[in-house]
Amino acid sequence: MGDGWIHLDSQNGSQIPDAVASAVSRGIRSFPVPAGGLSRQAVAAAAVTTQARQAVADLLDADADCVAFGPSRAAVVSALVDALPVTRWMGDGIVLSRLDDEENIVPWLRGAARHGSSVRWAEVDVEQGTLPPWQYSHLVTERTTVVAVTLASSTTGAITDIGQIAGHAHAAGALLVVDATNAAPFVPLTMSELGADVVIVSAERWGGPRMAAMVFADRACMDSLTNVSLNPRAVGPSRLEVAAAPAALLSGVVASVDLLAGLEPEAGSRRRRLMMSMDSTYEYLQRLAFYLVSSLDSLGHVHVIGVDTHRVPLVSFLVRGVTAEKVAKRLNDNGISALYDVPSRALDAIGVRDAGGAVSVGLGVYSTPYEVDQLIRVLGSFG
Repeated sequence: MGDGWIHLDSQNGSQIPDAVASAVSRGIRSFPVPAGGLSRQAVAAAAVTTQARQAVADLLDADADCVAFGPSRAAVVSALVDALPVTRWMGDGIVLSRLDDEENIVPWLRGAARHGSSVRWAEVDVEQGTLPPWQYSHLVTERTTVVAVTLASSTTGAITDIGQIAGHAHAAGALLVVDATNAAPFVPLTMSELGADVVIVSAERWGGPRMAAMVFADRACMDSLTNVSLNPRAVGPSRLEVAAAPAALLSGVVASVDLLAGLEPEAGSRRRRLMMSMDSTYEYLQRLAFYLVSSLDSLGHVHVIGVDTHRVPLVSFLVRGVTAEKVAKRLNDNGISALYDVPSRALDAIGVRDAGGAVSVGLGVYSTPYEVDQLIRVLGSFG
């Protein structure tokens, strides 16, 4: 990325391309006021908001009028929690997953505590680092009202079989909320194929600014929720936005999706270009992830957590006899950014803290085999 570092921490946010940074910089100058007024700048901000909704909708093949923004993943999930009608907090309550990131757990726990709702947990397969879908057949009952689950893990990289879970949720009439943040940079997504009522994505994970979105499967689902906006007259997706999203950051969202669509020289609609580009990106990063895991496995003192296949290119590992903090510091001393001791109920269930913690790395479209080799070289020094 031009700074001399090897960035293997995409879980914390992908590196920002120049085109996205430039779009945000121009937006700060061009849109100093929010959408909603009659001034030239307010009208322009409203136009950018519409463009950003369409960009995210194209990413998921969804309806642009069903895209709501927020400043972070936790913020949009919290807004969704606040917007749910009281009836959604009755019954056997909420089904959560220990494979999920805290952003799709803590807001639900707070909502359940506020309403006195029960919470049931889907557990992680500690051998595979996956979320077995069969357990939802008994976790989800006719009294379940919400099922929140991740499409992919930020720590083990495991991809969840959403199809089976969706079947159980829909049969019970429960709202299915899928956090696709960890999968969106790597896997072509289609709203209808996911079968979710709400999908969460976050632009910083594919090279955009720190803006998140919740995308609804249809207007009926979105319109059934309570207005949480500071504007009591808000309509459409704005009802689910506590405050208007900064137009400058939304400009960056548009630029980042356009860059994703331009990774391959294809013609046609942005949705078609996105699908072609994402297919190519998926193939490249799957090969690189296989090389990464194989290289880690070749080090006798390194243990990779979870499955070797059916994963996004996000990996956690242990170094025998060495704490994760010490490993991360040596990587950092050698110009490699990695994560350690990340809050993860999945890793806690697997028991990595008893072994000194895990190091987590994540690839991006900018990652190369050379960077993997450098990672392995440094890890080899612990042998």
